[in-house]
Amino acid sequence: MPQNDVPVIEIRNLHKAYGALEVLKGVDMVARKGEVISLIGSSGSGKSTLLRCANLLEDSQAGEILFEGEAVHWKGEGMTRRPGDHDQLIRIRTNLSMVFQQFNLWAHMSILENVMEAPVTVLRRDKAEVETLGRDLLAKVGIGDKCDVYPAQLSGGQQQRAAIARALAMEPKALLFDEPTSALDPELEQEVVKVIKALAQEGRTMIIVTHDMRLAADVSDHVVFLHKGKIEEEGPPESLFGNPQTDRLRQFLSHSQGH
Repeated sequence: MPQNDVPVIEIRNLHKAYGALEVLKGVDMVARKGEVISLIGSSGSGKSTLLRCANLLEDSQAGEILFEGEAVHWKGEGMTRRPGDHDQLIRIRTNLSMVFQQFNLWAHMSILENVMEAPVTVLRRDKAEVETLGRDLLAKVGIGDKCDVYPAQLSGGQQQRAAIARALAMEPKALLFDEPTSALDPELEQEVVKVIKALAQEGRTMIIVTHDMRLAADVSDHVVFLHKGKIEEEGPPESLFGNPQTDRLRQFLSHSQGH
């Protein structure tokens, strides 16, 4: 495999359980540079768990996770398995920025301070340089005039766009979105969708857990349909949405369109 074709994230045969409840039952996923992957499926299918395992926010019990071809080092096994190399863990997490459903902005900091915090404290970057970057990123997501405002003074859509700017400030190798629009009203949702579409057009590597089938169809190179912890069907959006092969996916899509 040529060096530049090494996937940004590769997951092989991943298993994850909470006690007796098996949430992921041997999942494989590859995200290459510049590729947008959407994870779809009903609630409880394992989508968000898969995303959190990819970012090492959750420990998995078996299987491999590789970041740019480098395998995560584990210690222990089964329920006691944890990442075994702290430096590697920090390096991987620093290169994978996560955007959560509930924004997770710090209420006591201005929007600009929220965006600057991690690059300054984690990456130890120059504060003046990061401030310029932060202002540019907030302008890019359409809220350049809100730098000095606090999260509580913004709408949900503006808060989520600030969270995206904060994720971008780390200059990550991949962006991970966990239901980025599900906490928003429909009109605010469109503001966020617009930003995600623009990022996809820039060729950013992204994995998106979403309930929004239009978003998945519009931005994805590859769609993965999870059902009860397994990949039931996957492929390019036009075939998954245009010609689903399994009854489960057909049912899921007709249910989704009914909403």
